[in-house]
Amino acid sequence: MALAEKLEQLPTRPGVYLFKGGDGAILYVGKARVLRDRVRSYFQASRPTELHKTRMVEEIEDLDLVVTDSEMEALALENNLIKRHKPPYNLRLRDDKNHPYLKLTLAEEYPRLYVVRRPSEDGNAYGGPYIPASLGRKTAGLVRKLFGIRSCKETLDGKRPRPCLQYQIKRCLAPCVAEICALDRYRRSSEDARLFLEGRTEEVAKRLRGQMEDAAGGERFEEAASLRDQVKALLRMEAPQKITTTDIEERDLFAAHVEGDRAAVQAFSVRDGKVVAREGFLLDRLTEPEAVLASTLQQYYAAGRYVPREILLPADIPDRELLEEWLSTRRGTAVRIHVPQRGEKLRLLDLVARNARLAFELEWKHPRKQSQEILRALRDLLDLEVDPVRIECFDISNIQGSDVVASMVVFEAGLPKKSDYRKFRVKGLAGAPDDFASMREVVGRRYKRLLEEGKDLPDLVLIDGGKGQLGAATDALEELGLGDQPVASLAKREELLFVRGREGPIALPRSSPVLQLVQRVRDEAHRFAVGFHRQARSRRTLHSELDEIDGVGPAKRRKLLSVFGSVRGVRGATEEELAAVVGKATAARVRGHFDGTGRG
Repeated sequence: MALAEKLEQLPTRPGVYLFKGGDGAILYVGKARVLRDRVRSYFQASRPTELHKTRMVEEIEDLDLVVTDSEMEALALENNLIKRHKPPYNLRLRDDKNHPYLKLTLAEEYPRLYVVRRPSEDGNAYGGPYIPASLGRKTAGLVRKLFGIRSCKETLDGKRPRPCLQYQIKRCLAPCVAEICALDRYRRSSEDARLFLEGRTEEVAKRLRGQMEDAAGGERFEEAASLRDQVKALLRMEAPQKITTTDIEERDLFAAHVEGDRAAVQAFSVRDGKVVAREGFLLDRLTEPEAVLASTLQQYYAAGRYVPREILLPADIPDRELLEEWLSTRRGTAVRIHVPQRGEKLRLLDLVARNARLAFELEWKHPRKQSQEILRALRDLLDLEVDPVRIECFDISNIQGSDVVASMVVFEAGLPKKSDYRKFRVKGLAGAPDDFASMREVVGRRYKRLLEEGKDLPDLVLIDGGKGQLGAATDALEELGLGDQPVASLAKREELLFVRGREGPIALPRSSPVLQLVQRVRDEAHRFAVGFHRQARSRRTLHSELDEIDGVGPAKRRKLLSVFGSVRGVRGATEEELAAVVGKATAARVRGHFDGTGRG
């Protein structure tokens, strides 16, 4: 059945829809209270014109439907299908940093604790992320010390004759030895460790006090003393909390900063009145920016994270009541999604929103990130096969025909790489200086050497100059068999970009980031060339003024320049001052050279 026919026969039931591309790959999975209304909305002429939604609709060739009895069933099925197929147009949470988590394997009979990089929905408990990563390792050690949770991978049957060293140093309860630790005691400790990882320290202390009293009442005084020490250690802990609330409720707070089809989301977890964890996620290719927080909540808690009693958001979201019902089912008790209007909750939520905006700017507006986008735009402008990550730019410098030199500067990922800069003395000129011939020589020398050494060529060769300089560089590349090497030039006066193989120049607005990048590369090549030309002139001047004096060799020349600073300083010194540096005889020659008396 064709797509148009399917759109005409859509049911008015709740369910899940799967958009497919021409190759049958799933592009997007969505849920709907009424499939007919929701699916048709994508194909209406008056639909919103978000870039990625428009692009997705253009790719849709087919669709599949799964009808459900309720919207709740549709929500659960949507989550499962997104995890299974990972459609490109569904929102996918990407960690803004890959910080470690602690995994407590509650799915095992004798749970273990170890560090992992990503949580998953596998029936286990997770704590984190820990920033910095060393905090994760320290917390793991603390959990083992407080609760005796094992870290080994042994299969435990209780028949081990004696415990290992971890038991001796009080880092494990030794569930491997039945006479030392019974399963029910170890499971209680594992549950306490879970509460601790979730930041519910007061609840853990309360449970431990109860166990301590039971042990004391049963005259198990050694066990009671151990539990007493655990309670003291918990109460002594001073986690570095910069943000606190005055109530003891547990809640998670979410906020997003959205610009265009990109977003940054922050999630803060509050337990016992303290912010105990922060997670950040980066999103792009958004088809429905207005549904960012709703989709984030689904994926966040579908990954197996602990669901608190209350979730705070800065604004209401689509399907709020449905999500509350779904979260309540996962938690086992009622969960409330609330939008605070005043007070301490709003203050905390504003803090989360500021963090989301900062994360967005660091990811999407950081100079390095912006450079990536500018390079991509330059690639499209010049019709290159790859982003011009490495750009090598050449400039010729000479003043009134003297000391013709050239420079080559290198930019990688939009930033200068000064260790790869190169200087050239133009050697092959006869007669008047010729900028075109100079450019042809320098470009030819550079890439002949790269070919001989088997090194990689740049993604783009940029020339400081107009069409003539571009032609000279092109000729040099073609002589080396590099006819396909991308090359362009930027003329100074008009700031026109000439591209190999194009008839006319490209004129970009002065505000264009692409033009500004090319100008920055060109200006750096010019600066480097002028500096080298100045050095060449200075060396030539020193040679003609001092090295031609009889009896003044390199050592005496260095002494004179060291004391008097320059040739001008040497020229202005008296014979007595010169004699104090190089002796009377040489001083007389130097003075005679500058006075024209012939003594030099």
